[in-house]
Amino acid sequence: MKRATHFSVQPGWRLLLSDMGLNPDHLLRLAQLPADLFTRKDSTITAAQYFGLWQAIETSAGVASLPLLVGAAISVEAFDPPIFASLCSPNLNVAMQRLSAFKKLVGPMTLNVQAGQAKTVITLECYGNEGHIPKSLAMTELVFLTQLIRLGTRYRVIPLEVMLPEVPANLDDYAAYFGLPPKKGALIRLTFSAQDAARPFLTANEAMWGYFEPGLRKRLSTLDATAKISERVRAVLLEGLPAGEYSIESVARHLALSKRSLQRQLSEESTSFKDILNATRQQLALHYLSTASVSQGEIAYLLGFQEVNSFIRAFKDWTGNTPAAYRHDLNDLVNTVH
Repeated sequence: MKRATHFSVQPGWRLLLSDMGLNPDHLLRLAQLPADLFTRKDSTITAAQYFGLWQAIETSAGVASLPLLVGAAISVEAFDPPIFASLCSPNLNVAMQRLSAFKKLVGPMTLNVQAGQAKTVITLECYGNEGHIPKSLAMTELVFLTQLIRLGTRYRVIPLEVMLPEVPANLDDYAAYFGLPPKKGALIRLTFSAQDAARPFLTANEAMWGYFEPGLRKRLSTLDATAKISERVRAVLLEGLPAGEYSIESVARHLALSKRSLQRQLSEESTSFKDILNATRQQLALHYLSTASVSQGEIAYLLGFQEVNSFIRAFKDWTGNTPAAYRHDLNDLVNTVH
């Protein structure tokens, strides 16, 4: 998937930092960024500058308290357009799918959303940082997403699981915020029940979403313009597979191409739609199988297979192993390491 190299700086950043009791001008000096960054029209920063700014914020606010400060200061006025647009969604599932599509416009992160029949799992990944990712960033993102959902529903939604690679020392404060204690794990992940994922957003506004969407799509198109067609197909499939939209016709329509033109461009890159679909399904299957709580039936559903046996046969063709055997071997490996 094509990754952004520059990210827009919204005026709302200055408001959010001020509401947190921080001095925006001091933070810019600390991060060695231009003094007019928050006020200049169409300001952008690189991934390295993004993490540098975050490091400055962390230094000023403190690692332990920063995520909760962000959660307390969040207001609609401080949101970037992609985030505000997600609040216009009818529910959590749609909001997270929209935010997933536009997250790369906001910062050097990707959001993977798995909406299953029993729960919705949101996984976050960061990129573009040569050093260590600031410790508070993972927790801040999980606090932010939870607060976004609570703002939309006007209900204290409690996640089923909060996971991140490093839990804070003041764990009780975060247990009180989320409604359950965060746990240590390999991924940055939030899980919500299907009931909460479908809970209506009182902020839903399709007219406002219609206002925001064209501009966001245009920014994505600019980002994707230099991407290979195979990368763009994979990006569409990652978004469309859980929703059952993975035919070549639907992908071509999403990319504003004819089926024939899409096939020709893929052929010029020495690949085919079927190859990319299988590779994308295999990659997602391996990811899902690393999560013990996702059943084979749910994985089959998320990958667009009509039945579990079809998924099992396909996985065996890809890897020479069954999903159950792969998961068993993976668990043995993890237990050996620990």
